[in-house]
Parts: sequence; structure tokens; C-alpha cells
Amino acid sequence: MPDQLIFGMEVFLNGLMAGVLYALVALGFVLIFKASGIFNFAQGVMALFAALTLVGIMEGEVPFSHLINAVFGTDVHNFGWTVPALLAILLTMAVMVLLAWLVNKLIFRHLVNQEPIILFMATIGLAYFLEGFGDMMWGSNIKKMDVGLPQGINDWIDAATFDIFGYGFFIDNLDIVATVVAALLVVALIIFAQYTKQGRAMRAVADDHQAALSVGISLSFIWVMVWSLAGFVALVAGIMWGTKSGVQFSLSLIALKALPVLMLGGFTSIPGAIVGGLIIGVGEKLFEFTIGPMVGGATENWFAYVLALIFLVFRPQGLFGEKIIERV
Repeated sequence: MPDQLIFGMEVFLNGLMAGVLYALVALGFVLIFKASGIFNFAQGVMALFAALTLVGIMEGEVPFSHLINAVFGTDVHNFGWTVPALLAILLTMAVMVLLAWLVNKLIFRHLVNQEPIILFMATIGLAYFLEGFGDMMWGSNIKKMDVGLPQGINDWIDAATFDIFGYGFFIDNLDIVATVVAALLVVALIIFAQYTKQGRAMRAVADDHQAALSVGISLSFIWVMVWSLAGFVALVAGIMWGTKSGVQFSLSLIALKALPVLMLGGFTSIPGAIVGGLIIGVGEKLFEFTIGPMVGGATENWFAYVLALIFLVFRPQGLFGEKIIERV
């Protein structure tokens, strides 16, 4: 078998793994959009904030230590203890639920039935606030995250592919874990949305806020619930990306890579987020592998957006999105 074909197969598999990480972020967008019709620009920053909080709790950092030291002239940075990863994840999830409650209490309960552009602008403001708040709370230095997830080359896959092809595939253990976690998340969220009372209420709220209120659905509860779910998805994405590349403020930019994923999969489809992520992940890797050398490389920076633009022209609702027909 030609070496280029074997290498292309490895690129394909790594593209699938990268696509899963994109899809994890896109899931948060889909959840909030399905429940409220809000395009949450802050989803990437929520992943960053969750990752910062998790590392801060695990390492026993004092929140707002820089501000405390500046005001009181002290030099405190750590409590002097560390927190086990599992407990730190549970505490971080509690923080994200509290954040969801505050977002609803202070912002979105005052914006019921407002125009979508107003809700969108509110999420932009929330994104910049969370980024600054996270900086002030935990500092802006790059942090290493280690929650015990396996990393590095998978020796079994490397040995198996070497026996078959005479060439070992470099597949990261962390990417495999991310794939399994994303698959479990998708199944759980589909079951929740389709077969639970809260899931049906979530879809009713998305269709019409006032109609949902008129039949006794608590809009406040649904929004807190869905923002909490999105916070959980953001935490999972933050763990995967933070473990892979470190917890740094550029982590918030992964939301930009989720936009083409949403355009391909559809803003209202949970499975679409996964399929769109896989298409983007595989597409950009293979395009860089095959076409990149001919055009000077760096095609991964723009391939996803060009593909999304093509979808916007020919199928704006995405592969799995609901086609909306307005009669006038």
C-alpha cells in the first residue's frame, strides 16, 4: 500500500478526533439555541471560565488573589492544599450551575420575548464580562491541567497498524477519550430532549415563550436548566481542550471554530453538532494534507469557513436543521 495512502488514513483518523472536540463546543450552542432561540456567543468563554475554575480549585488558588494583594498589601496566592480531580470537577459544576442561575436572574429574565439581536448582544456582553472576570479571579497566566486523563500515543493502535501496514498510526489517547465522552453526551442529551418531561418543556419554550408560560411551564427554570447543561458541556470541552493545549485565554476562541460546525449540522440538532464537527475535523485535515502543499499550506485556518459559506448558499438550515418556511 502506498505510503501516502497510509499517511492519509492516519490524517483521516486524527481529523475525526479533532472534529469531536469541535463538536463538544458546538453542543453548548445547540442546547441553548434549542431552548431559548439565543445564539450564545459566550459559549467559548464559558469553556475557558470552567477550565480556569477547575484548575484554580484543584491547585488551591485563592480567588481574586491579585486584587486582594493590591488592595491590602498582602502576598497570598494559595491556600496550601490541593483538591482531588473528581471533587474539583463536582465543585466546578456547582459553580457553573450558580453561573447559570445568575445569568438568568440578572440578564435573561428581563429579556423575555425581546428581539433575537438583543439577546445575541447580551451574550456578547456576557462573553467579555466572563473573560475579564475569569482573568481577575484566577489570573491570566497559562495553566497546566491534569485531571488524570490518558495522554500520548496509543500503543495498541500503533502496534496494530504497524503489523497491518508496516507503519504505526499516531493516535492520541486523549482524543480517544474525547470521542467516547462526546458519544455518551450526545446519546444522553438526545434521550433527555426527546423522552423526558423537562426535555419536552425545553422544546416548547423554544417554540414560543408566552405559549409555554400559559400552559404552566416555568421559563425561569427551563433557562437555568439549559444554561446549566450548556455549562456542563462547556466544562467537558474545557477539560479536553485544557488538557490538550493548556488553559489559556486563547481557549475562548474555540467558539469561532464551532460556528462552521453549527452551520453544517444545523443550529437545532444535537446529532448535527457531532456530524458537523466530524465533517469539519476530517475535511480540514484532509484538505491540508492533499491541497495545502499546492497553495502554500495553512488551509486549516480558513477551510471550515469556506465550507460553511457554501452551505449557507445552498442549504442554510444545515444538514439536520429544520427548514423554516414563512408564508406572507
